[in-house]
Amino acid sequence: MFNVIVSTTKGTKVGEFQCIHSECYVGKDNGQLIQLRGFKVSKHHATLSQNDIGIFVSDNQSRTGLKVNDEKQTQFGPLSLIDKLQIGDYIIRVQSSDPSPSISETYKNDEPCVTDINIVDSEETEINSFEKKTMLSRDVIASDELIQRIKVRNECRRKVHRELLKLMDLRRVNVSEMSDDELRTQSSKLIKQIIASMSIPAEIEVNSLIKEVLDETIGLGPLESLIADPDVTEIMVNSHDQIFYEKGGNLFLSDIAFSDDQAVLGAIERIVTPIGRRIDESSPMVDARLKDGSRVNAVIPPLALKGPCITIRKFMQKRLSCNDLVNFGAMNQPMAAFLEMAVKQKRNIVISGGTGSGKTTLLNVLSNFIPDNERIVTVEDAAELQLYQPNLVSLEARPPNQEGKGAVEIRDLVKNCLRMRPDRVVIGECRGGEALDMLQAMNTGHDGSLTTAHSNSPRDCISRLEVMVMMAGMDLPILAIREQITSAVDIIVQQSRFSDGSRRVTSICELTGLEGSVVQLSEIFKFQQTGFDTEGKIEGFYTATGTVPEFYEQLQKQGVKIKLDIFNTGSRK
Repeated sequence: MFNVIVSTTKGTKVGEFQCIHSECYVGKDNGQLIQLRGFKVSKHHATLSQNDIGIFVSDNQSRTGLKVNDEKQTQFGPLSLIDKLQIGDYIIRVQSSDPSPSISETYKNDEPCVTDINIVDSEETEINSFEKKTMLSRDVIASDELIQRIKVRNECRRKVHRELLKLMDLRRVNVSEMSDDELRTQSSKLIKQIIASMSIPAEIEVNSLIKEVLDETIGLGPLESLIADPDVTEIMVNSHDQIFYEKGGNLFLSDIAFSDDQAVLGAIERIVTPIGRRIDESSPMVDARLKDGSRVNAVIPPLALKGPCITIRKFMQKRLSCNDLVNFGAMNQPMAAFLEMAVKQKRNIVISGGTGSGKTTLLNVLSNFIPDNERIVTVEDAAELQLYQPNLVSLEARPPNQEGKGAVEIRDLVKNCLRMRPDRVVIGECRGGEALDMLQAMNTGHDGSLTTAHSNSPRDCISRLEVMVMMAGMDLPILAIREQITSAVDIIVQQSRFSDGSRRVTSICELTGLEGSVVQLSEIFKFQQTGFDTEGKIEGFYTATGTVPEFYEQLQKQGVKIKLDIFNTGSRK
């Protein structure tokens, strides 16, 4: 008899199963004990079996196979709790629930036990394996204890919070007429009185409990400490008791939580109300921003099934430059020099990339190359661009009111900004029909405009622009759309996020024209991945392809001082 623990590759626990027979089956079929979903899982994917030696796994000639400890296997065993069995997007761990023999019984006459499937080379290897199992079991117990402590802490915080609201109601405290500092001071005194009259468990530190209740009453609750941490780049509230955050490109589960769903709703209200936005059942999704410029997305029931959820993309407080991106390893110096020249020489640039790849950060950096004597108009859904030029106008879209009226779309703002005498138009992100207006702006004297688009490669970016232009509702032939794109867009910069969490500029391409019905792309720089280091970090180098962009040749004819050595193929990092 053995236990099977199933979770996703992202760490979400799916369930635990107990196999009471010597065999159990894993697959998509309804008859399997462990039923998994997804196109990577076959009907009868694998078999887990137990004998006197231990638990073994064998692949049933599945379509995608299986991995054990990140290596592809057809059969493997005996499995221990520290072995990671991967099938599709699921991680499976097994543990025998039978009494296990002692190490002294495992060996006879100091000879290692040999089987036809796995060979134990030495007694030391088996002892290390045993120690690892014991350590892992302790970790699991510690995790359970941690979860229990979090529950106790949340319950205490919830009680104090309820009592605080009662006291404030009894004393008829007019919160609306108090400043944040006055409200914090008054609430802090009341919380101390409440805690003094309560029996608080010894393991809970009183001062930290006071801060948590204050944050939840006045601020953003447990998010306050994560927002204050400069190394945290993204915060994800999946439900009131499950908060993840990204740090150094990796995801972590926070050991703090909201007391209940109402506390999450309160935090959302405190975010959206000051900027004139709303969230309720008639409008259950909202995009907003914090005071520091961080981008916020919130979704509430009935759309969010587990309760209100929040995603915060934190705003970098430091003003970044291309040199910072070079130091971060996001590009090399020749690429930075080229992009600076492209912006200053009024090339129209589209930054392409996936979600969270760093498009907006790069757009901010490139926008700061725009000279101070030019007039810039920015258009965004939720304002997060930080430009420092003196002649700057920032426009932000507006959602509809409670009657469903009064909405101002990005496309309306793009059309309007063309009447504001801009030298440059910077659109935070093209998502739909505004792409047509953006292309027209680039084609009608607003050279040097910048925007971003969601796509996975420069070629995909062109297809994405075509689709977005079609979303404008104009019945244009595809050839006319491609002509608009090639005449408007000069450069596509591809930004990518890798599996280790790093963000890099992976390609810089120039649009050179239309050949037949195909848009011609000329790659100027690229990132070449060579593998992974011992810590799983991406290894590779940036290199020029040897192609000199057409506009550099034009600049050279005009007598502009330019550096052509950055395009040498030997220029790499």
